[in-house]
Amino acid sequence: MKLSQFKYYLPEELIAQFPPENRDESRMMVLHRDTQTIEHKTFKDILSYFNEGDVFVINNTKVFPARLFGEKEKTGARIEVFLLRELNRDSLLWDVMVDPARKIRIGNKLYFGEGGELVAEVIDNTTSRGRTLRFLHDGPYEEFKEILQRLGETPLPKIHKRDVMPEDEDRYQTIYAKHEGAIAAPTAGFHFSRELMKRLELLGVYFAEITLHPGMGNFRNIEVEDLSKHKMDSEEMIIIESQAEIINKAKERKKKVCAIGTTSMKAIETAVTITGKIKPYSGWTNKFIFPPQKCTVADALITNFHLPISSAMMAVAAYTDFDFLMKAYREAIKKKYKFFTYGDAMLVI
Repeated sequence: MKLSQFKYYLPEELIAQFPPENRDESRMMVLHRDTQTIEHKTFKDILSYFNEGDVFVINNTKVFPARLFGEKEKTGARIEVFLLRELNRDSLLWDVMVDPARKIRIGNKLYFGEGGELVAEVIDNTTSRGRTLRFLHDGPYEEFKEILQRLGETPLPKIHKRDVMPEDEDRYQTIYAKHEGAIAAPTAGFHFSRELMKRLELLGVYFAEITLHPGMGNFRNIEVEDLSKHKMDSEEMIIIESQAEIINKAKERKKKVCAIGTTSMKAIETAVTITGKIKPYSGWTNKFIFPPQKCTVADALITNFHLPISSAMMAVAAYTDFDFLMKAYREAIKKKYKFFTYGDAMLVI
């Protein structure tokens, strides 16, 4: 497959700028792979498509407030710092992106909060935009993290072209988020409310939790026409034995396994063995799923409608069938489904 095949025209007004009033009342397009037919439902209708013993694989990563705004020493220039990942807890070293990058040099100090409550020093240039920062804080680590949480802002993608609002702190997060480490949310999980999850449990559906911390690689432009030459950023991932066993037992009993989002699908495709079993996993994955690859674990997928030429869209195309997915996207645009972060849902079965 070529990059240009994933281009399509998406009217800007179809990018959802705000979350829906209720998580589980988004529209949902249902794609039936066997008959190549499409249904139009609401998200609550997923109860009709699953039975006792089926398993939903959910990503319990938690988004942290990764966007900071500070001032450069002497000049007072406003600098945006995007925290990518912690490199060393003891030394308070972080891999970050800065904007505008041209103004930041090794040795510069940056001040955050009222009166420079938090100070960081640039100690390395890793890429044209990337930097390594050392935060200068003498107190306990917990105090440092509390300051970061307070000064940081929800990392809503900039395509939304609006200020972050208080409600984003809650809504740019799944209700089952546990393990902090994501700077991009697993948005397919946004559609689950506590009431709906309880109804699924009463139906007999199990939830297998994996952890995969999505990073900036999900938003980077793919710059090669030949997709086999694209390298995804590595992301930290954990599947513990008890959760792998929930998935394996469902497969043994011929029950449906539904991946909630492309990150969950990436995780189970990373951890699957040649025998088809999911093994416990703790490490990193840079798996890039795109056609004509096959996804062997999930029997169903819940996802959102993704932006043109995005890696998430390519993963869904690998699972769904490229031509059928493009047909579904044309239908979604025609019927004015909402796309991206806070957009509507798609169930592929």
